[in-house]
Amino acid sequence: MPDFTIETTYHLPVFRHRTYAADTLDEACRTAVADDNWDVAEKDFASSGAIHVTGIWEGAHAANAGPPVQIPPQFDEPVQRRARHFEILLGLLKIFFDDVRAARPPSLDWLARSAWGIARGEAILAGDPDPEKPVDPPRTGHVLAQLQEGQVRNAVAAVLDIDRSFEPLPLEAVTDDDIHTACIATVTEIDASDLIGSAEFQAALTAIRAAHQRLHPA
Repeated sequence: MPDFTIETTYHLPVFRHRTYAADTLDEACRTAVADDNWDVAEKDFASSGAIHVTGIWEGAHAANAGPPVQIPPQFDEPVQRRARHFEILLGLLKIFFDDVRAARPPSLDWLARSAWGIARGEAILAGDPDPEKPVDPPRTGHVLAQLQEGQVRNAVAAVLDIDRSFEPLPLEAVTDDDIHTACIATVTEIDASDLIGSAEFQAALTAIRAAHQRLHPA
């Protein structure tokens, strides 16, 4: 049975009570943070942090005697584990925001990474190991169509070029606000149930044909 030297740590808060004269609360806080005199410091044992692993070495009494072993994430300090995961979630949010701003549906890669991010966040809260690989995104829905304002702008140009009944209306007279309002009204008023029902039926037929061909190859 192999031996491991394990270094464990817990952070102990140190606090002080000191009075500061200041014109505003923010100024008082800045002064307190900048104050480097801790002569009246006290230790807060009741609020000590969680015990976590900060070093691992193979062998007995081997601390700092050789290359350290990588610490499994679930034994890292919980607050630091959450902080690092925050950076991942922030990156995923930025990708999603860019897609929304560009009127693009989220990519399958983003969905997979987000599903893994959710699973990892739940593991961190439970103190469990990280998921070993990105989990599959939920397979419950698919984007059938999306009304994009840029494409509507192109359609406006095409209509004005063909339909002379709108003369002498110039293309620039149709503002972005006009297009935005029109898109919202169209999405609100249109009945997409027939379109979705037709797509569901077509998808069902395609799935049936694929299964039939798989089970009964020609």
